[in-house]
Amino acid sequence: MATLYRKYRPQNFKEVVNQNHIKITLENEIKTGKTAHAYLFCGPRGVGKTTMARVIVKTINCLKRKAADSDPCNECEICKDITAGRSLDIIEMDAASHTGVENVRENIIASARVAPSRCKYKVFIIDEAHMLSISAFNALLKIIEEPPAYVMFILCTTEVHKVPTTIISRCQRFDFKRIGVNDIVKKLNYIIKNEGIKIDRSILESIARQSGGHMRDAESLLGQIVAIGGKEITQEEADLVIPRNDLNEVINFIDFLIKKDSASCIKLINKLMDEGMDLKMFLNDLIEILRKIMLTKINPALTQKFGLELGEGLEIKVGEISSGLNLEHLLVVIERFMKARNEIKGSFITQLPVELAAAELCMGVSAPRANPGNNEIRNSKLPARQALAGGEIRNNVPVVNQPIQASSPAGPTAISAANSGKVDQDAVLAKWSEVLIRIKQHNHSLSFILRVCKPIGISNNELTIAFKYKFHKNRVDERAIKDIIEKVLREVYGAPITISAIIDENLEIADNNMPPGNGAVQNDRQAKPAEDGKQENKGQDNLVDSLLKTFGGKVVDSK
Repeated sequence: MATLYRKYRPQNFKEVVNQNHIKITLENEIKTGKTAHAYLFCGPRGVGKTTMARVIVKTINCLKRKAADSDPCNECEICKDITAGRSLDIIEMDAASHTGVENVRENIIASARVAPSRCKYKVFIIDEAHMLSISAFNALLKIIEEPPAYVMFILCTTEVHKVPTTIISRCQRFDFKRIGVNDIVKKLNYIIKNEGIKIDRSILESIARQSGGHMRDAESLLGQIVAIGGKEITQEEADLVIPRNDLNEVINFIDFLIKKDSASCIKLINKLMDEGMDLKMFLNDLIEILRKIMLTKINPALTQKFGLELGEGLEIKVGEISSGLNLEHLLVVIERFMKARNEIKGSFITQLPVELAAAELCMGVSAPRANPGNNEIRNSKLPARQALAGGEIRNNVPVVNQPIQASSPAGPTAISAANSGKVDQDAVLAKWSEVLIRIKQHNHSLSFILRVCKPIGISNNELTIAFKYKFHKNRVDERAIKDIIEKVLREVYGAPITISAIIDENLEIADNNMPPGNGAVQNDRQAKPAEDGKQENKGQDNLVDSLLKTFGGKVVDSK
């Protein structure tokens, strides 16, 4: 028994679904008698490449075709022989199983030298042509470039990038496209009418969407469903073959989001889970429809070219709900559900990421975005009691109020500078230790870099910082790092301050650049008893003696 896609394979140009850009060109060539000697048909699987090749073969060899007609009669002996695959002059070769150069020489080159027995043209249809070896392609070059007048080549491939350019340049190339949902539904309707089958249009649309634009896949799916359900197909029987994706529920879900009805969103999600629907499939459909609405908002022409075809009924519903979404909100919704889809796998409650996303979007809560220059803020754990015990919160980050020494002579200068909106050099130096402490809360490594720099001047609230080494300057010049420093400067001095970094190879860093706490450690080290120093010297002498004994030599000088 023939499968549906073989039984209903198109037998003329009119029956070929879509591909109008190719059909018009080929029909005009046939009418005017200006057909090429070699064609290259490339495109996705199951869109009509081999079918189109067979239609061309029948048309150019048809005995009853009139000069002004471009379709075969399908009644003469030649047409019947070609349709049944009995014609000796039409050689259809599978390149996947005849890849070698010897097969090309025996089956093509040698056969091309013999004139056709009954047909006007001897035609070679090479399917999956990209599977031929390089040697086989090279053997074909001459015969494809200058074949006998009665020979025609038609190469079909799904991977044209594997075909050598020397072959492509000798052929007329036609690129086949995927077939739209509406066109596939029309063809499936034609089939079920001829077969006497009752099936709902929504099921046919589901088949068309599931096929991904490949007609042969759609006809195969329909054949599977018919084998299960017989002459009357129900949705339950179709769900056994097609993974369930109820787009009506997806549209209802979007409608609940627009109405800010988080309870209905969560109920719908759990209902679908109870019914056994794959949540990832649901999110795939949701993101596809949201993308379609986004393309429509940006430019309606984009929807026709790149958007998912949903079928007539669903297109109307999507158009009705899309008016309640603006583009900015739409981008947030798409991004949030893409994140939820990736989180499903690691969630011990499968539907929880989707429920959280729906609740956040309905309540107007958006997840905080990561700041690329602020990783330490996310990873650090600031004690909450510090913020409560006299600290303050700035930009969602607890900041501890550092004690300012009352003995600082430049304190009044810093306060007056902050009030005036301009900061001078004395004010910068007065609070530079506080700057280093606050920088450490944002970026621990950055605080060490700023300890080896020196503020050398400020003009029009642009602070110039000198570094001794270039890699320190390059680090500070990074946009994310510069943003952190300028933010802290604005917090400390109460005025917007920008920074510029320079290199000074003669720079000497004073000890007062170190923040409070480090000085005490340094003083402790300097205050060690002299006896400790003597013990260290004694230990070093013993080490030198052991090295001399092991490797030989003598001490020339000791400093």
